Amino acid sequence: MRHTLFKILTLFFITFSSAQNIDVFGTVQDETAFPIPGANIIIKNTSKGTTTDFNGGFTLSEVETGSTISVSYIGYITKEVVISSSGELTIQLQEDLAQLDEVIVVGYGTQKRKDVTGAVAIVNSETIEALRPVDAAQALQGTSAGVSVTAPSGSPGGGFNILIRGVSSNGDNGPLVIIDGYKGDLNSINPSDIETFSILKDAQAAIYGIEGANGVVLVTTKSGKRNTKARINYDVYSGFQDTTRELPYLNATEYALILNESYAANGQALPFSNVSDLGTGVDWQDQIFNSAPITSHNLSAAGGGEKSTYYFGGSILEQDGIVASDKSNYTRANAKIKLAFDVFDKLKVTTSANYFNNNRKTIGENALGTPLFNALNYAPTYSIDQQDTSGFLGNEVVNPLSQIANTYNKYSGNSIEGTFQLEYKPIDGLTITSRIGVKSYNDNAKVFSPIVNYGSGKVFNTDRSTVTQTKNTNNSYTWDTFANYENTFGENHNTSFTLGTTAQRAWGDNLNATGFDVPNNSWEFADISLANGLSEAKSTSSYIYDSRLSSYFARVQYDFKSKYLISGMIRRDGASDFSTDNRIDYFSSATAGWKVSDEDFLKDSNTINFLKLRASYGVLGNNNNGQDLYRSLLTGEATYVFDGSLVTGTANGRIPNPDATWETAEKLDIGLDINLFNNKLEVVADYFIEDRNDLLIQDFPVSGILGGGAPGAGLPTVNAGTSRNKGIELFLNYKQVVNDNFSFGVSYNVTHINNEVIAVSNGVVSEGGSFGVGQPFISRMEEGQPLGYFYGLKTDGIFQNQVEVNAHPSQSGLGATAAPGDIRFVDVNGDGEITLDDRTYLGKPQPDYIMGLNLNFEYRNFDFSSYMYAELGKETVRNYERDQPNVNRLNLYLDRWTGEGTSNSVPRATTGATSNKLFSDFYVEDSAFLRIQNIQLGYSLSDQVIDKLGISKFRLYVSVNNAFTLTKYNGYDPAATNGDAIGGGVDYGFYPISRQFLLGLNLSI
Repeated sequence: MRHTLFKILTLFFITFSSAQNIDVFGTVQDETAFPIPGANIIIKNTSKGTTTDFNGGFTLSEVETGSTISVSYIGYITKEVVISSSGELTIQLQEDLAQLDEVIVVGYGTQKRKDVTGAVAIVNSETIEALRPVDAAQALQGTSAGVSVTAPSGSPGGGFNILIRGVSSNGDNGPLVIIDGYKGDLNSINPSDIETFSILKDAQAAIYGIEGANGVVLVTTKSGKRNTKARINYDVYSGFQDTTRELPYLNATEYALILNESYAANGQALPFSNVSDLGTGVDWQDQIFNSAPITSHNLSAAGGGEKSTYYFGGSILEQDGIVASDKSNYTRANAKIKLAFDVFDKLKVTTSANYFNNNRKTIGENALGTPLFNALNYAPTYSIDQQDTSGFLGNEVVNPLSQIANTYNKYSGNSIEGTFQLEYKPIDGLTITSRIGVKSYNDNAKVFSPIVNYGSGKVFNTDRSTVTQTKNTNNSYTWDTFANYENTFGENHNTSFTLGTTAQRAWGDNLNATGFDVPNNSWEFADISLANGLSEAKSTSSYIYDSRLSSYFARVQYDFKSKYLISGMIRRDGASDFSTDNRIDYFSSATAGWKVSDEDFLKDSNTINFLKLRASYGVLGNNNNGQDLYRSLLTGEATYVFDGSLVTGTANGRIPNPDATWETAEKLDIGLDINLFNNKLEVVADYFIEDRNDLLIQDFPVSGILGGGAPGAGLPTVNAGTSRNKGIELFLNYKQVVNDNFSFGVSYNVTHINNEVIAVSNGVVSEGGSFGVGQPFISRMEEGQPLGYFYGLKTDGIFQNQVEVNAHPSQSGLGATAAPGDIRFVDVNGDGEITLDDRTYLGKPQPDYIMGLNLNFEYRNFDFSSYMYAELGKETVRNYERDQPNVNRLNLYLDRWTGEGTSNSVPRATTGATSNKLFSDFYVEDSAFLRIQNIQLGYSLSDQVIDKLGISKFRLYVSVNNAFTLTKYNGYDPAATNGDAIGGGVDYGFYPISRQFLLGLNLSI
């Protein structure tokens, strides 16, 4: 065996040595002689190859004469060159418009970009690399027309809310996310593993039926490329984070002077007899904010041979919080693999897997009594370790540093998700695909509440330690089987047919338990197994869920001469979440397009390179709301008599509604796509209108004899509302290569959205959102108004004197008699008195306009990019001020009313009873903003240096994320919202987003 192997190797060496080998070098360019970096060059029938450097240059050593090299790059026609002699080569590639058009993923298939008749937005990996987002959803903010991304928290790992064309539902408005064919979540994947986002915004999403009404985000992850040698990429960045702002609050002297004034106004003794020695005191925001590190490592390898491709990726992100870093931090780790290979010519197998692990610690936020809330309200006259033992600040405000020190929790989650796909082509034009996507996510959490005393009567005092542990198991699968058939009849009739079925299931369980009397009152011993105390109250809870969806779908696409295009699709869905009589429905849509630029009168235009008109109409569903409404759960309370004794038990909860079903969205879109000036300028414009029907109205009034008023019960939820969103989108993208050394690009998008609730059965009003303590709800869904608008008292300045008070309708109906210096409210209903019946529209949390502006240029080895995002025409409620007389407050109270003519906007300071703290437009602020969300400057090493190092890319960059925000809003973040349709836009003290200063490296081998 050894001798045979030796002979084979000797024969191979002799054969190889007998051929003439030469060195080949050169440049790959486009048709304008501009270099193409990253082009793949491979010697045919071998695995030997390279990629071009930043200036399009390449070198191949020891190439056999007569060999053929294949040169390829995405968007260009592959070119083959026979090597006959040594010397420099200049290889020009021609743009392949058809190949560029094939990048559009539209659900259960792809389409050429020029043939798409729906409203589809694309975000590619280049944008992701420029933004370096912590969460993949951030890459969509400001880069796609019609898409807004907001953060409910700046806390590490806090997640994001995505809206496509605004808020239409009074429930969940989040889009469907499909990752490589399975239903997933953006926060579980590494942004660096994403190749493209395709965002379906109109009726074209009807192919997803009951899940498509809120739009669809299709994620395609990175793959290897055939006939490409292994390319290893290592990306790393590290830096620090700071808060983007601190709120302008009173210092100790200002605080004491205003408190003295307010006490004097009510005839009380002054709390501060000597103000002169107080100075500035403690800035509690300075005490809780800190600089925090952030680091990310990404390593990937990709390549492929004649019949297979591979991609491997691994990453780890570590981010500390800018508030109490040791109690607020996040770690995420991902491992990714994606393989594809041809079993034989007609059968292809693709498989992918993603492992996701995250660990998180948090502090309380966005609620009354949380550390940030207390940092704003705690007195600056107290020392750092001083407790409010006397209750001077009220029963809810405590020392924020002590509160953080007594905060203990941890969260850990693990997920494995992926797909296995078979693609079979039995005959020309027919492709049969079957794939199954699975996801399993398991997490556990622990919260420890120690024995603590913050002062007399404080609601956060704990006289008995507890530990609460939670475990969740969540599983899902999506199994799709579909066939695509494409054919051309009579040369001009191009057709495509899709027919398929899908089955989904999501199931899981939860277990929650609380233990009492933790040993040593210590986090180290905080475990249920060690907490042996007893409690009369129930200390455990659990639930299970199992949801299933079975569907059939079909799509037909036809075009004549690739000029006139139409398509139609239909889907039948059956969902287990609804009653037997309401589980099945049909969803359909139609689209059409006309390539005007292919007409004879435009074919030879030097200005218009491409022009397409398109339109779509269809009906889609939203099953994110309304599950299990048809049956009553045992969540009610009841008292029973057993053996002559009263026994507390359970009873039916909310009144069931067997007729409940999903929402439906009726969508119309008319669009225009045009490329101008040798394709340098791209313009996409859309007009859209959506009617969201069968909105689910909670607590719908019914007869009291049905038991809705019983303890633990509730009124039913009924399909009884309709909303309408209409608006326009405009996307502009301009790119130009000025010369060999300089190129630049500018893109801008703007979306205008108008929302209105156009019908609610019986005029029922839905309410939500809280303000202060004990006040009525402040957000509403009401016919004729925007969804979730703010509802409160309208102001008309400040009473300057008693004459004005006497001349105005009485405000005593609000609970206090008005006096000079108090807010003057408007008698909206004109009944001659001011009461809560005078509440009216005060603003809305959803913007009229969302915009994005992105700039980039390259000069020699330098590159620069900047991304900006703006929201205009929106308001936010300032609700982080506690309405207690002795707490600290914003410095806007320095401009308070102190006598006639001193102020007509900020009321007087007093400890007496007033109506000034009732919810009114005094607390509603303009929260329009412009944010510079990313600025990045990079430098790549020259070709000569790279060649000597034996690598293909070496780039250093500096980046600033969330550089600064221009806004009039007084709070931390004008973009922050909890995402609720009714109750969103109320700022309870959001954890601010961080400004990040990063230094990074991109290395490719």
